[in-house]
Amino acid sequence: MRSYRELFRTPEFTPFFLAASAQTVAQTMGGLALGTLVYRATESPLLSAVSMFGSSLVQVLGATFLLSAADRLPPRAALTALPLLFAAATAALALPGLPVWALFVIVVAKGLVESVGGGVRWGLLNEILSKDGYLLGRSVFNMMSGLMQIAGYATGGALVALLSPRVSLLVAAALYAVAAAVVRLGLTRRPPRTTGRPSVAATWRANALLWSSAPRRQVYLALWIPNGLIVGCESLYVSYAPASAGTLFACAALGMLAGDVLVGRLVPPRLRPRLGFPLLLLLAVPYVPFLLHPRPPLAAAAVTLASVGFGASLVQQERLVALTPDALTGHALGLHSAGMLTMQGVAAALAGSVAQLTSPAVAMTAMATVSTAVTLTLMAAGRREERAVVPMAREA
Repeated sequence: MRSYRELFRTPEFTPFFLAASAQTVAQTMGGLALGTLVYRATESPLLSAVSMFGSSLVQVLGATFLLSAADRLPPRAALTALPLLFAAATAALALPGLPVWALFVIVVAKGLVESVGGGVRWGLLNEILSKDGYLLGRSVFNMMSGLMQIAGYATGGALVALLSPRVSLLVAAALYAVAAAVVRLGLTRRPPRTTGRPSVAATWRANALLWSSAPRRQVYLALWIPNGLIVGCESLYVSYAPASAGTLFACAALGMLAGDVLVGRLVPPRLRPRLGFPLLLLLAVPYVPFLLHPRPPLAAAAVTLASVGFGASLVQQERLVALTPDALTGHALGLHSAGMLTMQGVAAALAGSVAQLTSPAVAMTAMATVSTAVTLTLMAAGRREERAVVPMAREA
C-alpha cells in the first residue's frame, strides 16, 4: 500500500478514521478545558498539568492487569463502548461545584479505560490494513491527530475564553458520542484476534514475552521516555503562558503534523530507520532555551520546530510491528500506547513539581535536557548492539 488514495479506498478505513478524528478533537478540547478549570481553582501548575495528563499516569495499571483484553474483545463493540464511557466521564467533569479531588477520580478512571482502548484501536488498524500498510495508515492517523489537535485546541481555547471551560467539556462529551455512533454504523462485526478470556495472568504472560526480546525492549524505551519527557514540557503551557496556551498547543500539533508527513510520505523506506534518533534529538533541543523565557512568538516557533521530532515514533512503531507476532499485535501496540501515556503522565507530574518549586520555564528546560541525555544514551546502546551483531553475522 503506497498511496493515500489506496488507503482511503480500503473498506472500513474511512469510518474508522472519522471516528478517531472526532475522538481526538474531544480529547484535546476536554484536556485544555480541564487544565484551565483546575488552574483557575487552585493556581497550581502541578495540579493543572496532572489534570490534563493525569489519566496517563494510570496507564501502567491497565498495561499490567487489563491489556490482554486488547486482543480478546470484539473490536467494534469495544470501540463503540469506550467513547460512550468517555462521553459520560467528560460530561461529569463539567458538573458545577464538583470538588477537585472528584475531578481527579474521574480522570484516573478514564485512564484505566484508555489503557485498553489503544490496543484495541491499533490492533484493528493493523487488521484492516495489514502490516505492509500499517506505517502509512498510522502516519495518516498521526497527521489527523495533529490537525484535529489544532482544531480542538483552537476551538477549545475560544470556548474557554468566550464562554467557560464547562461548555467546552460538554461539547467534547458530545463529540465522543458522535465517535461511538460512527464506529457502530461504519465498521463490521469482527471476532477477537485471540481466543480465551482476558485475565491478569494472560496480560503478564504476553508482557513477559514481548519484553524478553532485547530489540523490542530498546524500541519500547525509545517510544516511551524521550517524547514522554517533552510532553512534560507541553503540560506546562497553561502555567508558562496562560493567555497563549491554546496557541502553543496548536503549534505543537502543527509541528507534529509536519513530522508525520515527512516520515510517513516523503522519506524513502530505506532511509527511515536512520531518522529515529535524530528526530528524538530535534524533539528536545528547541526546548532547552526556554530557561531564558522567550516571548510567545519565539516560544511558538520553537514548539513547532521541536514537535517535528514526534515523527520518530513512526519509525519505531514500524520496527515494533515487524518484530511482533500477528497474534500479539494488539497487545504489543497497546503496551506501547499504555507505556507512552504512562510516561507522559509521570513527566507531567514531574514537570509540574519542578515548576512548583522553581518556574515553568526552568522546568521545561530541565525536562528537555533529560530527554536529550536519554536519547544519546539509547543511541550509544544501539551502536554497541550493532557492533556486537556484525562479528556474529560474519562467524555464521
